[in-house]
Amino acid sequence: MTRALLAALLALSLTGCGYVAKSKLNPFNWFGRSEARESIELVGEKAETRGLAAQVTDMKVEPYSAGAIIRATGVMPTQGWWDAELVPRPLDENGVLVYDFRVFPPVVDAPVGTPQSREVTVAVSISPQKLEGVREIVVQGETNARSSRR
Repeated sequence: MTRALLAALLALSLTGCGYVAKSKLNPFNWFGRSEARESIELVGEKAETRGLAAQVTDMKVEPYSAGAIIRATGVMPTQGWWDAELVPRPLDENGVLVYDFRVFPPVVDAPVGTPQSREVTVAVSISPQKLEGVREIVVQGETNARSSRR
């Protein structure tokens, strides 16, 4: 009797896991892998002294207990770029949250070096309240952009 009851409980709990694993309640299902897309232009953009990253090569949205972390990697034309930041734009009416990958150029002439030595990685944290209504997150550089959708 107890074995049959345990087997029934185990079967019920495992079928529930399949539903939770695919539901929107599971934070690991919030956003998928990033993909390449066109840059988004904003009319009336604020003056920003930092330039855009030359190319965004990787972008991930990683859930954690207090929301999500957006992590992006860009490749610059030379070494020595500094003070990188993902600068948010206002959420548009389609639920697209856009971040510009901004970074200062080197102060003095810098060598080109290998692509790995020219990589800059930056991250930003987003609260669950800010994620409400967001269907897509875009990180854009000078020549390309990467996005991740729910």
